[in-house]
Amino acid sequence: MRLQLLMIGKTRRPEMCTLVEDYVNRIRHSCPLEIVEVRDANAALKKLDADRAATAILLDERGKIIDSNALAKWLGDLRDRGTRQVIFVCGNAGGFPESLLERVSQKLSLSPMTLSHELARVVLVEQLYRAFAILSGSPYPK
Repeated sequence: MRLQLLMIGKTRRPEMCTLVEDYVNRIRHSCPLEIVEVRDANAALKKLDADRAATAILLDERGKIIDSNALAKWLGDLRDRGTRQVIFVCGNAGGFPESLLERVSQKLSLSPMTLSHELARVVLVEQLYRAFAILSGSPYPK
């Protein structure tokens, strides 16, 4: 299974980029991961349309709230069922247009609190790393 983080806009703050890169490098020991930055929602839609077989998840404040163990179980189930690619769609400060909200049916909330889009990206990669650590039995999640 491969993961892709489809990010609308760039992560500009250097400290956030450093954290994202650190967790991405850690995740790559467990699972191939690619970050794709696109300019806007239309470009994100085109990318999703090109990868129709992928499982897409939109990070949205109105999405389902799950804990780290549930995320790990869900990712493990996808992997074990033979899912080839999972795309996490991360927005920018402007949120998502209706066309993207309609296109991606699965939505996940990282927190009931409002996070900046750059901090949400860090939280996402940390939680993905934590999920793979849980699946491998690593002591990291404790």
